[in-house]
Amino acid sequence: MNSKKSLGQRFKKSWDRGDIPMWLMLLPTIFFILVMSVYPFAWLIRYVFYDYNGFKAYFIGFDNFKRLTTDGIYWKSVLHTFEYAVLKLLFVLPLSLMTAVLLQRKRFASGLIQGIYFLPTVISSAVYSLIWYFIFATYNGVLNGFLQAAGMIKQPIDWLGSGKTAMIAVVIVAVWGAFGNYMILLISGLTGIPSDVYESAQIDGANGIQTFFKITLPMLGPVLKVVIMLAVTTAFKDYQSILVLTGGGPNNRTHVMFSYIFQMVFGTSAAASHLQIGYGSVLSIVSALIVGIVTVIYLNFSKKMDDIS
Repeated sequence: MNSKKSLGQRFKKSWDRGDIPMWLMLLPTIFFILVMSVYPFAWLIRYVFYDYNGFKAYFIGFDNFKRLTTDGIYWKSVLHTFEYAVLKLLFVLPLSLMTAVLLQRKRFASGLIQGIYFLPTVISSAVYSLIWYFIFATYNGVLNGFLQAAGMIKQPIDWLGSGKTAMIAVVIVAVWGAFGNYMILLISGLTGIPSDVYESAQIDGANGIQTFFKITLPMLGPVLKVVIMLAVTTAFKDYQSILVLTGGGPNNRTHVMFSYIFQMVFGTSAAASHLQIGYGSVLSIVSALIVGIVTVIYLNFSKKMDDIS
């Protein structure tokens, strides 16, 4: 009887402290994390030692890892991933910041313009990439037609079929699809900066450039760090647009890590004419480690910058 009473008292104390309601609210999230993240990761690790085609699994030991060391296409795709990420970040971050600063001033139709710029974020990347595919088309594409009409080129450019221009075209689509999202995040950060700070700067005679570098950027720092982290991790994980635009071509020039993995797992290229889920699992783990290392390096760098400032 006493044990039942003490159990009831402990339950009542836990409920009063909010422990039980907290765990009840966390339970759905924990369940989905286990089902959607932990279990698939455990499933992935299991098949790294198998040649698995979706129907039968044959144990092959470390053969998938040996293949990884000699897979030139994958390691080139790693380099292409860094190239793609650097080019994307080089353009998308300044463009997002510049647009956010201009539109945050509440000028005429700024809300409408924000909505237009944000629109690609709510559209499927496969859909807008297909639109850009027709824009970049060699003989009947809008871009070549405009450039020829303006007298800027004489012959149509094979934007997606040439190794010289394919990566540029892919980056253009990536920047177009992403900068609106980062712009909205930066605008939310800019609205949190008190207006009296700008008024004080104007009284002290600061011009627009001085105000931007001495007030806006430092006070936008916390939001900007989050935006950069999101931009970095997203750039290293992009692949949907690339599959729609080029399929990794020409001659694997635009293959990034996850586009190559997709083709291995789903057998959608000449390099993977049948499903290679076991080998794709190995590539997925290695690619996730690379993204994780890049993220840790950025976080450490960001922390050191905070310590210096």
